[in-house]
Amino acid sequence: MTADTAAGLDELRAEAMAWGRKPRRHGTWYVTEHMVRAMRAYGWTIIVGALGQPVLYLLGLAVGLSALIDAPVDDGGRPVPYLVFVAPALLMTAAIAVASEEFTYPVMAGFKWRRYFFGFNASPLSSPQIAGGVVAGAAARMGVTVVLYFAFIVLFFGWLQPDAARAATAWLCMPVGVLAGLAFGVPLMAYAASLEDDKGQFALVQRFVFMPMFLFSGTFYPLAVLPVWLQWIGWVSPLWHASEVGRWALYGKDVGIGMLAAHLLYLLVLAVGGLVLARRLFTRRLAR
Repeated sequence: MTADTAAGLDELRAEAMAWGRKPRRHGTWYVTEHMVRAMRAYGWTIIVGALGQPVLYLLGLAVGLSALIDAPVDDGGRPVPYLVFVAPALLMTAAIAVASEEFTYPVMAGFKWRRYFFGFNASPLSSPQIAGGVVAGAAARMGVTVVLYFAFIVLFFGWLQPDAARAATAWLCMPVGVLAGLAFGVPLMAYAASLEDDKGQFALVQRFVFMPMFLFSGTFYPLAVLPVWLQWIGWVSPLWHASEVGRWALYGKDVGIGMLAAHLLYLLVLAVGGLVLARRLFTRRLAR
């Protein structure tokens, strides 16, 4: 082998190593890009769902249930118009509903049906980066949903705002909504990554986890009006914790700094703890 040939091979190796290090640095975002691009196949479903849900729920409540409720809701000693009371909780529910979609069947598809996670793993991408990219891609869709939901609330129900000064904090409902979706969805992704086959587990999650959480987490009425033996559903539910923060942001519910921090900490622990577990499960599953 001549010196020129050896030098040329060294340059090729160096170039290959450089190309290999690049996805190692930005691998999470490559997976995120793939997940977001894959959503284009059902992009209209995402947009229509993100717009249709607030229209159906909020307008339905405006011309239906709230028309029968003349008195405001007594939320911690503060009278609040009914639509203002339910709006933050419905925004949080919308984000969690997206999480229940993106962190279940797409994860199963990546491991079993389409197996594209194994394709990612055959490249310089690492298993934790794959898990992180799935989370970031779902968070992007949740972000679109909460932004459209919040815009609808502001455009059509802004006049119901009991305290105009809260406009400075009302926008916090959007990042809290994404955090709520992650607090529910990332542990669900870890559960999905542990499954070898779909035998109806995700349907059971919808019926026996998501729906009770939606109905009994203070979404449509204060949690305190429920009997104590049902209130625990709200206490362990990320929806109730996120709704309490959203109500503080939207109309200034007296939550208290300590409880506000506790609500946010609970959501963060669920999201971060779920991610740690999901990264380990992805690594174990993709190492086979």
